[in-house]
Amino acid sequence: QLQLVESGGGLVQAGGSLRLACAASGRTFITDVMGWFRQAPGEEREFVASINWRGYEIYYGDSVKGRFTVSRDYAKKSVFLQMNSLKPEDTAVYYCAVALRVSDDNYYSPSMYKFWGQGTQVTVSS
Repeated sequence: QLQLVESGGGLVQAGGSLRLACAASGRTFITDVMGWFRQAPGEEREFVASINWRGYEIYYGDSVKGRFTVSRDYAKKSVFLQMNSLKPEDTAVYYCAVALRVSDDNYYSPSMYKFWGQGTQVTVSS
């Protein structure tokens, strides 16, 4: 079973930066699409970013576009999320996830992602 572990969350002041990492272990697929989602208390899970196995298809949610950057390190079997210009509205638990297949019509849907990490808390203060 593929396992995903997020790290890098914490408390940061508005305007600051954090770099999240997601390390994969166990079974992996060359066709994996790795994504980031976030969920605030009482809110639905929101798509943040995704990247395919070669890195040539990258998507960002509208709320983070221009501020966040997703990348992969195949040697370390990891995906990263560089978050800049953080705002209090970015406060949430951030999850990494893996989908075996997505398209430009459904990449944003949590239901397409079959493997999930436990999440890491990101808190942005005013």
